[in-house]
Amino acid sequence: MRSCRPPFGGRWRHRHGWAPWEAGDAGRPSPNRLYRNLDTAMVKGVCAGVADYFGISPWLVRIGTLILLFSFTVPTIIVYFVLVKMVPPRPAGLYETSEEEAFWTRVRVEPAGMVSNLRRQFRDMEKRLRDLETYVTSREFGLDREIKDL
Repeated sequence: MRSCRPPFGGRWRHRHGWAPWEAGDAGRPSPNRLYRNLDTAMVKGVCAGVADYFGISPWLVRIGTLILLFSFTVPTIIVYFVLVKMVPPRPAGLYETSEEEAFWTRVRVEPAGMVSNLRRQFRDMEKRLRDLETYVTSREFGLDREIKDL
């Protein structure tokens, strides 16, 4: 039985005891989740986190937030502080490499493109595996093996 995310943070009963809800199956935080980025934060890291999540520049999100702030002051402030309370800070070591971070950003921004790319890579791997299987089961492989054993 897998646990699902509880509303508004907190913990659910996991099959092995109590586990943080943002952790994945291996105990690692989910790389496909929205986090506040405190490393490049100006005010609590919400805009930087949204920019990281969607793979855009933080200043674009900040400009959009400022425009919303001047247009809809009270709702923007309320939504911003709700996001500060609800969105957890980005855990240290979320991504092991910069390539992993780029991969997860592409998955969030363009999931259909990533799926087709992965499908193409699996087809290529399957073709290589079929070619390898054909060679291993051929007479040529047996002959090469007998020559090596001499």
